[in-house]
Amino acid sequence: MNIAVGSDHAGFEFKKTVIAWLAGSGYEIEDMGPYDEGSVDYPDFARKVALAVAEGKSDSGILLCGTGIGVSIAANKIKGIRAALVCNPEFATLARQHNNANIICFPARFTDKATIEQSLHNWFATDFEGGRHELRVNKIEPCC
Repeated sequence: MNIAVGSDHAGFEFKKTVIAWLAGSGYEIEDMGPYDEGSVDYPDFARKVALAVAEGKSDSGILLCGTGIGVSIAANKIKGIRAALVCNPEFATLARQHNNANIICFPARFTDKATIEQSLHNWFATDFEGGRHELRVNKIEPCC
């Protein structure tokens, strides 16, 4: 499974945590940047990750910024993306189980390494439940 990972400068340090966790868990990683802590614009990296997922080049994506809000908004502008802001492991489970999220977004300024790692574990270990949730997810696809 290939995972696209990106962040802004605020999420850069935790991006290294995410990449190490993914590598240790046997995933293929596509690091979409940035590659240092210099100030960058989060929409640029959210778009790279979202396009990789939407185009099928990556199976799913992980994004980080200061609050996780900016990258989730930017990623969700790409057709076919369901980016979920995740603050704890329970959110990660439900994002996958109920919303079939294909990108998980973390708030780097409001989380810690253990929460990110457990959230990643939950997210990858959970399958989409389908059923009534699939009907709902289908309603959030772009209409125009």
